[in-house]
Amino acid sequence: MKVVLFCGGLGMRLREYSENIPKPMVQLGYRPLLWNIMKYYAHFGHKDFILCLGYKGDYIKRYFVEYEEYVSNDFVLNKGSRNIELLHSDLDDWNITFVDTGMTSNVGQRLKQVEPFLEGEEMFLANYSDGLSDLPLNEMIDEFKEIDRVGSFLAYQPTQSFHVVDMGGNGDVKSISHIGDSGLWINAGFFVFKKEIFNYIGEGEELVVEPFQRLIKERQLHGYKYDGFWAALDTFKDKQLFDDLYAAGQTPWKVWEKRNQPG
Repeated sequence: MKVVLFCGGLGMRLREYSENIPKPMVQLGYRPLLWNIMKYYAHFGHKDFILCLGYKGDYIKRYFVEYEEYVSNDFVLNKGSRNIELLHSDLDDWNITFVDTGMTSNVGQRLKQVEPFLEGEEMFLANYSDGLSDLPLNEMIDEFKEIDRVGSFLAYQPTQSFHVVDMGGNGDVKSISHIGDSGLWINAGFFVFKKEIFNYIGEGEELVVEPFQRLIKERQLHGYKYDGFWAALDTFKDKQLFDDLYAAGQTPWKVWEKRNQPG
């Protein structure tokens, strides 16, 4: 299936980095967040990508045009020359379509603009490009096919250190609980759609506002509940968390490496 990646937003909550580069290009080790997301999908056999570009889209284009395979792959340097023989390759079988979808477009608008590139596709995948997970994607897709809905998204229970408050109209607190114990689920941004999703998106509409409400009304939206690893890179604190995990060798989102791990 084709994979639509929304990577054109301004990333205002990560301004320490996004003033210079688009948020999906923030580095995690040797490679940016976007590469990790694409590598995840490629692991499951989905290697045809459509990048919805906007803010600093030229940075993303340049990265892939000038991509250096040897940075994250084993290779042989023949006789001390500059002739590099790669032993492995990341993206030699990837197909990437770059589409400028505007600086200020919302996700719904970006998706509508790439509809022509999805012609002939009965189903496709999509992602916000700001989060990583070890989600068993094939299981999510299989469940989506079985329930026969128009759209599905990864539903995740947040674990951040927030507390949810239930208040009356006069401000009296009825209850307060840790967000992890509240029973709330969030949209974690891993989507599976049928082509019919485009029938639900009007001009200028944000994907999860009007279109999703229409899907809900017709019982055509499904949430795939998952309690494994998921984390978003949304703030400087999130970046520090990812850096700490990477430094400790705890990278559960790297599902493509699990087959090489003992046990």
